[in-house]
Order: sequence, then C-alpha cells, then structure tokens
Amino acid sequence: MENRLICICGPTASGKTALSVALAQQLHTEIISADSMQIYRGMDIGTAKPTIAERQGVPHHLLDVCAPGETFSVARYVELADAAAQDILSRGMVPVVAGGTGLYMDALIECSTFSGDEADLTIREKYQRMAAEQGNEAVHACLAAVDPEGAERLHPNNLKRVIRALEVYEQTGMTLDAFNRLHKRPAPKYQALKIAVCPAERQTLYDRIDRRVDQMLEDGLLDETRRLLDAGALAGTAAQAIGYKELLGYLLEGQPLDECVALLKQRSRNYAKRQLTWLKRDDKIHWIYYNKGEELPSILQEATKYLQNHGVQ
Repeated sequence: MENRLICICGPTASGKTALSVALAQQLHTEIISADSMQIYRGMDIGTAKPTIAERQGVPHHLLDVCAPGETFSVARYVELADAAAQDILSRGMVPVVAGGTGLYMDALIECSTFSGDEADLTIREKYQRMAAEQGNEAVHACLAAVDPEGAERLHPNNLKRVIRALEVYEQTGMTLDAFNRLHKRPAPKYQALKIAVCPAERQTLYDRIDRRVDQMLEDGLLDETRRLLDAGALAGTAAQAIGYKELLGYLLEGQPLDECVALLKQRSRNYAKRQLTWLKRDDKIHWIYYNKGEELPSILQEATKYLQNHGVQ
C-alpha cells in the first residue's frame, strides 16, 4: 500500500478529536497523535488528551510515551510516529494523524530527521534568557559574530529564527545556510490528505476554548497540576504546557484563582491564533468551516466526501 496518511488538524478546541475518532471508526483504522504535550504520561486533563471513552475503542498511538521532564525531540517523534504509520499501513489501513502540533505533523509527512534538527532546549533557553535580560539585539549580535550573512537577513525581532540559527551553529559548527545546503530535504515520505476543522466565526472558537477550560477545571485540572508539581514533574518542555503553568500562580504564589483561569483562557486563545497562522500557510489543507450548533455528522459527511474524492473509501 502506498504511504498515505489522513491528517486532521485545526486550532485547539475545534473538534479534531471527535472527527478523527469518527473517521477512524468509519475506515476501520487507527490514530497517531500529533500533539507535543499529549506524549507525556500523567498530563491528561490539561493537554485535553482523549479519554478512554472519547477514543471509542479506536487504538491511539503516541500518547503517554514519556515522563514529564524527559527530553523529547521532533526527531524522536518522527521515529516513533513513522514506525506506527508503517505498522498500520502494513495491516492494510490508512493511518489517521490527528493533533494540533503542526511541526510534528509536517515532520512526520516529510520524515526527514538529521543532526541539528532536534531542539536543544539548553541552548534555546540560554538565548531566550539573554533576550529577556538584555534585549533581542544582544542575541542578534551573537549571531552576527558567527554568521554575519544570516544576521543581515534576519531582523533582531525575529527572535525565534535568530535563536534557531544559533542552535544549529552551536550543535553543528555550521551556519544555517551551510547546514541547509548539506542537508537538503528529500521528497516527503508520505502522501498526506489534510483536513482542518474550525468554526466559521472566530468568537465561536473562543467560546469553545473558554468552555473547554471550564470543563477541565470541573474535571480536576487543579488537582492534576498540584500532583504533577508535588512529583517534580513540571520541568523542561512539559512545564511550558498551557493549562498548567497558568495555575502555578495560584498554587505557588497565592494569586486569585479567577485571574489565573482568565490568563489560561487568554493564552489558549492566543495559542489557537498561532495554530491558525501555521496552518494557513499550507495551501494543501482542505478546510471545513462550521457554524455554531452544527453537529459532528455534517462535518464528518464533508470530510468523508473529500476523502472519497481522493480515493479513500
């Protein structure tokens, strides 16, 4: 069977889980998660990890694969997700890849992993700290010292790209241009049919996000955060998960809970905007926009029709 994937994406709280499970049931296949926080064991409520009930008997891969605080790179994700995809394909099924981490999904489709492609959090955090304490220009000056051409091309305020170039240099001793020339990306390994779901009105999405946060708190998010904190598990990348760090103000500093919850909702909405920005740059995505009150069946019907038109029965 050809290397084909069905990718279900969209901003947080847009309905990806429900659609991916319904499609997987319909197609008698399995789901590979593409979520950079649902990989962590014990981080369930705050990452909106699908519960056993929500999975409805559909096997899910790449959930609970490491402990919070463990280093987990994009390259490691690709290694595990590619193995899962090949196993599913070998059994005559088309895998459904579902999640909100566009970087993970794109990396799996390309399946290109090479030295320097992994984030070195130590290097990244060093330069993020420098930017916070000394300003973006100080970080940019570090790049100018080792890669003048790259620094000339990148504005100091494009901090993410500047730090990325410094990461590559410190890991490989090469400028980003030289590194990219040496490691030209091959053609994508997988042929991906990408479907994104999103409410047609932005306010509807924000209302869904706010309701999800309220539901998480009802389901015990505060207790989950306290348990992870007491276990020393909120460290490294896991500590950056939206849903936990906002509640630390209440648990550690005595800030009013309602203020921490409002911050959590705001950051979740900001995250959704960033996800949409990432996805909008990909013109191969088929968007399904729905109105408030529309149920899963109509979304599933449109997704099914799109897949059938592309040869997935």
